[in-house]
Amino acid sequence: MSLILGLDIGTTSTIGILIELPDRVLATASRPVRLSSPRPGWAEEDPQQWWQNVSAIVPDLLAESGRKATEIAAIGVSGMLPAVVLLDENGDLVRPSIQQSDGRCGQQVAQMRREIDESAFLSRAGNGINQQLVGAKLRWIAEQEPENHARARTVFGSYDYINWRLTGVRAIEQNWALEAGVVDVAADALAPDLAASTGIPPALLPPLVRSHEILGHVTAEAAEETGLAEGTPVVGGAADMVASALGAGVISDGDVLLKFGGAVDILTATRRVVPDPRLYLDYHLVPGLFMPNGCMSTGGSVLNWFVDTFVKDRVGADGSPHAWLDAQAAQSPAGANGLLVLPYFLGEKTPIHDPDARGVIEGLTLSHTLGDLWRAVLEAYAYALLHHVEVLRDIGHSVTNFTVSDGGAASTVWMQIVADVLDAPLQRLGGHPGSCLGAAWTAAVGAGLTDWDGITAFTTREEPIAPNIAHRDVYEDGYRRYRALYKRLKGFHK
Repeated sequence: MSLILGLDIGTTSTIGILIELPDRVLATASRPVRLSSPRPGWAEEDPQQWWQNVSAIVPDLLAESGRKATEIAAIGVSGMLPAVVLLDENGDLVRPSIQQSDGRCGQQVAQMRREIDESAFLSRAGNGINQQLVGAKLRWIAEQEPENHARARTVFGSYDYINWRLTGVRAIEQNWALEAGVVDVAADALAPDLAASTGIPPALLPPLVRSHEILGHVTAEAAEETGLAEGTPVVGGAADMVASALGAGVISDGDVLLKFGGAVDILTATRRVVPDPRLYLDYHLVPGLFMPNGCMSTGGSVLNWFVDTFVKDRVGADGSPHAWLDAQAAQSPAGANGLLVLPYFLGEKTPIHDPDARGVIEGLTLSHTLGDLWRAVLEAYAYALLHHVEVLRDIGHSVTNFTVSDGGAASTVWMQIVADVLDAPLQRLGGHPGSCLGAAWTAAVGAGLTDWDGITAFTTREEPIAPNIAHRDVYEDGYRRYRALYKRLKGFHK
């Protein structure tokens, strides 16, 4: 049967998967990624590290599976969205990538809002004027690093960069383009005038490629560096959260994926296009569907920072500091003994779109424990998800069937908190390796080897996590305080 390679260029790690159609995972491998925050609100990475990780992961996958590179029929790459990667005329990196969670461009966003009719832009581009727009980051570079702006000849995203390293073809995948603010949704095409209005010189944009469209083939140089076979087809790829949602079977109205990776995401499927400035709009991987979604600036990245800062030498039942902290949080009651956290450690994206927001710990006393603090952080992301659910319902989307995925979903303590706060059962998937599976499946479809529906064969449904009704009142009050605290502090950190 056919072998397919999936790669995910994540915020905290690069992950690879090798699958055999129709439903077998042969191997997985990963390498860590260093997220740099040299100034408050900044989030940068080195794209060369992503490529080095890919070059190490491919041999690991082949060795673990006992297969040959020549057996791989197609390659798909997913990644965080929309990272900003700049190349010069020689194909050299101009500077580190500016990540999707980066919050440095608040002034540029404010400037854009003064210049652009946001309602008209939203109606046409499908997304509002916010820090997610690539043009805002390019405006910042033009103002603060004019020499780098002058050198740039190409702008694209994380998985676009890896696709280029694999194939030598410069292209932008459809969802990077949509969230970048350079697509006219009704026309379903690049709109150079939209790009220019936000601050992206249209000449920097490569051609648009669809997620499952074959954009090129592995070059001899890439084959030598990675161990892949020259000539292997590579598809356009996928936004990580959309790829993960496909793997979770989110294809119908009411289906919702809560994705607990380096950032926390919420995604739903629909055929209705309802642009709303509080959320993002993406294409679903299945043609004809769209995926309204929210993406926070942080999630697992804050949990990892917490571990590295406070308890990196402690280990729990599974050998990790995270498990040790979960055990401490389990001893803290719902509501974390009055502690409340705002999880805006890199500003915040949806639904408040406030790059000046900051992380807050409210109510801290000498009586609180590390377990209280860890629990309060976990509760903060649950409250943020409830905020998104309210927005989705407010604009008419059905939000009923909650599935959870990615690394954070393995935390039973965290998932119980989320179920309690949402007051709804959560469906945890067994066998879901994350976005890399959706990337691989997109490549398989693009190569004509399967259809979209078959991906659900890789996962099983575990026993739902039911909400604890005894915690309902505590979390209703906690959510009220959470929303009120941000409103009181809004603008305080400017």
